[in-house]
Order: sequence, then C-alpha cells, then structure tokens
Amino acid sequence: MNVPTMAEMLAQGKQPEILFWVGCAGSFDDRAKKITRAFVKILNKANVNFAVLGVEESCSGDHAKRAGNEFLFQMQAITNIEVLNEYEIKKIVTTSPHSYNTLKNEYPELGGKYEVVHHTEFIKTLIDEGKITINKEKYAGKRITFHDPCYLGRANNVYEAPRYLIKELGVNLVEMKRNKSNALCCGAGGAQMFKESEKGTKEINIERTEDALEVKPDIIATGCPFCNTMMTDGIKNKEKENEIKVLDIIELIANAQDL
Repeated sequence: MNVPTMAEMLAQGKQPEILFWVGCAGSFDDRAKKITRAFVKILNKANVNFAVLGVEESCSGDHAKRAGNEFLFQMQAITNIEVLNEYEIKKIVTTSPHSYNTLKNEYPELGGKYEVVHHTEFIKTLIDEGKITINKEKYAGKRITFHDPCYLGRANNVYEAPRYLIKELGVNLVEMKRNKSNALCCGAGGAQMFKESEKGTKEINIERTEDALEVKPDIIATGCPFCNTMMTDGIKNKEKENEIKVLDIIELIANAQDL
C-alpha cells in the first residue's frame, strides 16, 4: 500500500494536503488495522496527497487524561505537538474520535493548533467533490444502524456526516431508540477500555448491543475503533456474529468501490 511518511515527504521537499493520524488502535489492534487500510485505499483511490508520522506518532494521550493522569497526558501531547509543529502540519484527519477530540479540543492550549477532521467528514467532502463514487448495488436493501461514538457525537456535535455516508450506500438506515445526542456509550470511552468494570447487573456494551438488535439490522456501522470492538463483543455475546456484521463506515465505503 502507498503510505508515505512525513519524513519521506520532507526529504523530497513536499508537503502533504493532510496528515493521517492513525492512532493507537489503528496502528496496533488487528481489527482496527483493517479500518486503517480501508481508509488508505480510499485516500489512494481519490488521489489525496497525504502522509503519516509513522514511528514518530505517539499516543494522543486521551486515555491517560481520562484516567486522571494529567502529567502523562501533557508529556505525550507536548511530544506530539513538537513533531507536528516541526513538520508545519495544518490539517489532520483521523479515524479515531478519541484522537479527534483530543487533537481538536485539548492540544490548542498546549500550542498545537490544527484543523482536525474525522474521517467520515473527510470522506463526505471527497464524495461532494466527485473524487469518489459509490456502488449502491453492493449493500442495496440492507438494514444498517449507526452507533454514535461519544467523542464524535455528544462531544463534538458530528452527527450528520456518518449518516450521510450510510445513506449514500443506498441502504435502509434504521435508527436505534437512543441515537445522536441521546445515544448510549459503547462502554469503552473515558479509558474504560483499559480497566475492569464496576459492579453492576450488565455490561454497557451488552445494553448497547440490545439497542441495536431491537431494530433488526443486517449491519451495525461504527465510526470508532473502540466502538467497533465493543459492539463486536456484544454481538458475539448474543451469538449473532453469523447474522450481523459490525463494520466501520469507511469499510462500507471501501467495499462499495472497485478497489
């Protein structure tokens, strides 16, 4: 796959249109790597001039901050900001709402001021500009429900771009009873992904999976690698993995291309 790094770009005296911030999950989690690859395929197909930081990219610090370690967050953030500013980065696109929220809202006060865009917003722009087209036959007639990521929806008020993309697939978008600003968390936000649950009667991701099952979807669409993991685990818990797929929106878009 064609994935240039910023260091390679600099050596050639070039500056990319966007920096693709891959994120920890997109870099190391085997399932999330598929989301990363799908996004890169779309970027290459649309001839987007992009680069990644590669080994120079560190964790955004989101999880440290949510877990209460402000000192570690600032160490990670300042390290990243120094790298980003050295490369004179202006625009960042990421597939992780956690990175999106942190880079957009928490880096500026530490000296990192960039235009930060979620991948669903960026892909919508590519479609609007005619740089990619969608084969509406691929998922025709499918029932797809969308789970709103907390850091994309409630934290940043991005609700329409993901739904726009789903509708562009020519499918039946079916909303869960709790959606948009009233959507239920998948259970992984706020660093909950990395700790045991508090005592209770039910896991959050099971509750959210039940929300999805109520609308009888063929596919549960996500816009966050953590949400993808939690909803996939929920579907496995309900023994529905042979009936219902959990896919990131970018995977749906990539699958509906001639790639």
